[in-house]
Amino acid sequence: MTVDQPGRPRSRQEALIQRVSSTRTFARIAPRLLPRIDRTVHRLSGGRVMISQYLLPSIFLTTTGRRSGAPRVTPLACLPEPDGGLLVIGSNFGQAAHPAWTGNLLAAPEALVERRGRTTAVTARLLEGPERAAAWAALLRMWPPYAAYQARVERELRIFRLEPVPVGAAGPGRTGPKE
Repeated sequence: MTVDQPGRPRSRQEALIQRVSSTRTFARIAPRLLPRIDRTVHRLSGGRVMISQYLLPSIFLTTTGRRSGAPRVTPLACLPEPDGGLLVIGSNFGQAAHPAWTGNLLAAPEALVERRGRTTAVTARLLEGPERAAAWAALLRMWPPYAAYQARVERELRIFRLEPVPVGAAGPGRTGPKE
């Protein structure tokens, strides 16, 4: 997302979307509605389009269910980093519980990312301390409503860095999510 000033919306429409997405009503409705819309549009477009990509950089993250062992696909906003990594935040739209995908990554950090029609194996790392603080500041510049989400909940929003797995590194101990 390109902005004139960090954290400032580019247009009135974006400012309105940020205001609406910061509300408690949005937090109640969005988790049930937005992922379904993204998945449907993505499927109907042959994997070329996600509605959320028009506002924020977006991915589909495939984790391994920590209880079921089944693949779990979640559409997420992300912040691409210069080295090819991605930052993702378990905001859950400011709801009290951590989103399930964050628990899945804690249990099994190997995952798949689908972005712009490409699937990449990644390893997730939960950020802490100064590294988390720097990521938090960058995420707030990208999407200021994250601050409203954090203010609404007692839990600390989990931030992960998804690091691409080097080609050839997927050996016997690195099976990743099932497809």
